[in-house]
Amino acid sequence: MKNYFSFFTLFFLGLQLIISQQLKSPSEFLGYELGSQFSRHADVVNYFRNVAENSSMVEYHTYGKTNERRPLTYAVISTPENLANLEQIRKDHLQNAQNPGSTPGEIAIVWLSYNVHGNEASSTEASMKTLYTLITEKQDWLKNTVVIIDPCVNPDGRDRYANWYNQVKTEPYNVSQQAAEHNEPWPGGRPNHYLFDLNRDWAWATQVETQQRLKVYNKWLPHIHVDFHEQGINEPYYFAPAAEPFHEVITPFQRDFQTRIGKNHAKYFDTEGWLYFTGERFDLLYPSYGDTYPTYMGSIGMTYEQAGNGRAGLGIKTDEGKILTLEDRIDHHFTTGISTVEVASKNASELNSEFENFFKNSDFTYKSYVLNGTPDKIASLTALLDKHEINYSYGNGNRASGFGYKDSKNTSINTGENTLIVSTNQPKGKMVKVLFEPKTKLTDSLTYDITAWSLPYAYGMNTVASNRLVEGTSTAPVNNIKNTANKAGAGYITKWNSMQDAKFMADLLQAGVKVRFTEVPFQSNNQSFAPGSLVITKSDNLKTEDFDNSVVKIANEHHRQLISTETSFAGSGPDFGSSDIKVINPQRIAILKGNEVSSLNFGEVWYFFEQELNYPVTPINTNYFDRVDLDKFDVLIMPSGWYGSFMKEDTLKKVTEWVKSGGKLIAIGNAVGTFAGKEGFNLKENKPEKKDSTAVPQITPYNKRERESIKNLITGSIVKTKVDYTHPMAFGYDDTYFSLKLSNDSYSFLSEGYNVAYIKDPEFVSGFAGSEAVKKLKNSLVFGEEPMGRGSIIYMVDNPLFRAFWQNGKLFFVNAVFFTNNTGYSY
Repeated sequence: MKNYFSFFTLFFLGLQLIISQQLKSPSEFLGYELGSQFSRHADVVNYFRNVAENSSMVEYHTYGKTNERRPLTYAVISTPENLANLEQIRKDHLQNAQNPGSTPGEIAIVWLSYNVHGNEASSTEASMKTLYTLITEKQDWLKNTVVIIDPCVNPDGRDRYANWYNQVKTEPYNVSQQAAEHNEPWPGGRPNHYLFDLNRDWAWATQVETQQRLKVYNKWLPHIHVDFHEQGINEPYYFAPAAEPFHEVITPFQRDFQTRIGKNHAKYFDTEGWLYFTGERFDLLYPSYGDTYPTYMGSIGMTYEQAGNGRAGLGIKTDEGKILTLEDRIDHHFTTGISTVEVASKNASELNSEFENFFKNSDFTYKSYVLNGTPDKIASLTALLDKHEINYSYGNGNRASGFGYKDSKNTSINTGENTLIVSTNQPKGKMVKVLFEPKTKLTDSLTYDITAWSLPYAYGMNTVASNRLVEGTSTAPVNNIKNTANKAGAGYITKWNSMQDAKFMADLLQAGVKVRFTEVPFQSNNQSFAPGSLVITKSDNLKTEDFDNSVVKIANEHHRQLISTETSFAGSGPDFGSSDIKVINPQRIAILKGNEVSSLNFGEVWYFFEQELNYPVTPINTNYFDRVDLDKFDVLIMPSGWYGSFMKEDTLKKVTEWVKSGGKLIAIGNAVGTFAGKEGFNLKENKPEKKDSTAVPQITPYNKRERESIKNLITGSIVKTKVDYTHPMAFGYDDTYFSLKLSNDSYSFLSEGYNVAYIKDPEFVSGFAGSEAVKKLKNSLVFGEEPMGRGSIIYMVDNPLFRAFWQNGKLFFVNAVFFTNNTGYSY
């Protein structure tokens, strides 16, 4: 027996020796020194896979694919014993969140996320070095720690940057800031395929990378999550603790522990003589970051920022005359990553017990959020909650009282099958508070991002926040729509009040079905139909093959309820042949892109048409716009941007003549200002009152200049607006719309046009708005239409497609494209 044991001992020792000899460092595997080149994503994947195949301390998994079909992956690193028991470790860990009071575990869970911004490319290189070092030098830490590494959150953006850089760099690399290799072309490598910032998408989960990552993340809910970034080339390194404001749900332990981690980093940086800063700029408020989202889910969520980003390349001379190299950047990110694991391992027991304490939710002012809305809005919101594994219930006929969101005062609402109830009395109660509370508490107005995002406003639902637990039912309303063809009828009618209705319309148009919409209310079959309702007549579609079955099939696919009508003769209101019931022409849509255009807003528009509305569009680059035949398009969309150098006299004349001949121009955000004050345009800026020239100027101390400036800023706040719901752009809305205001841009009411949504006396319901900026918004336009000849210009001062999460604004955009001044090519 003793000899038998000795044989197997020697066998396993020999096997381990063979494996260790096969295990290669990143440089050995890649064939170049780490930091001397930017690795392609495929090479990184191959390295992680090779390590997993040759080490008993690493598992490697694929959790999805990007839009460009690159794999999304993660590695799990720990001792062989822990990996053999990994599923039990995970389940025991989650018990601390799902059942506070159970026995805390002893294993620390650390998740390291790299390269969420594609051109902040040093971190993926550092991930390979971190992986190798953990399993070759830091095995002792892994005895009580599981480390999860996502080497590249944004593979499409990273390869966009790395491939470009590898094509243009000189040999040896050029450190001059003026060199081509330090000046990325539009749109840069930072965003994903659809040009979304994935570090703003954690909570909204609009992008495939986020959606697939959350499925894995919520299976683990790590104790610590680090998001590796890069910043400007002249900033050394940032690590925790974070800056104010902190959201109030963040616990004292979370605050303290990130400081302890930061001090451990500082020890190593001080030894090496590396500069850093803490407690500045990067706050913990907006919930959709890679540090805040994990924080609100119980983690110690942190951002680490290294000098570099897309400008740095392999090496660049900073403004201080120092040479910043990729090797430096890798070493810094490697050091903080390893230091984080060290602190976790040394405090595993405390991390477990405090993680359990985080999920004890009992001291919130509001215990339940009760939301009334259409079935479509409820389905849209529950789809988001499901991605975060947040629990909810439905109304059961009771009455709920509390703070009313619409009028900002206490009120009561009835609950029923079209009521959603979301309670803080659940494991993820803190995240519920963050996402649903009517107004986020701000400890500091200087923030890094928007300060308001409340989901009831974003989804346009009538909501009360109740200070008691409101009981509901787990039984979801049954949406069992099954239309049948009525070949003897005159056609079909359906409502218009959601994006699901818009998708149905878009599919009909692409199937060659002619669709109308009503501009005024009417009755048919003893039912009332509001403006915007879709009318699909047999007489319009005599040439459509198998018309009835085609319409019914598309309606059933979209779960749209069709009302069959026997006659085009209305019970009241216009008949179907009236000029008040207009044909929706299939719009030929172009979108501007290029150097003058915000890549983010272009991406939002592009994503909206391709992934949400599923309707074709044609992107056009500004650098060849002078050669574009605009007569081939009905709609031209100008995303937010800076068009001063683009919209010169000849270009403006070309666009204006096209509009006058029947074209429709939609300007979003900053693009609106392109036309303000121009000859022939009715749009005017609201100018601040002139100051008394004899008054003594106010003196602002140097150290107060930043705080003084914020009185003129609006950094993402929710404002209540009035709506002219009789205008086609507002069909599907009532007289009030809560808009996400992203700037202090202010334009006066149109005197020769239509003011569709507007602000008289500004009423901000959530978020920070500077005192001077608020004054400037008095009597200002939000959405408007300026007719010009046979066409129109649509002004959308506020961006209704912002980050694809402001759901209640999207129908305004659809209406602007298809309903407003409805022109287009005929069938």
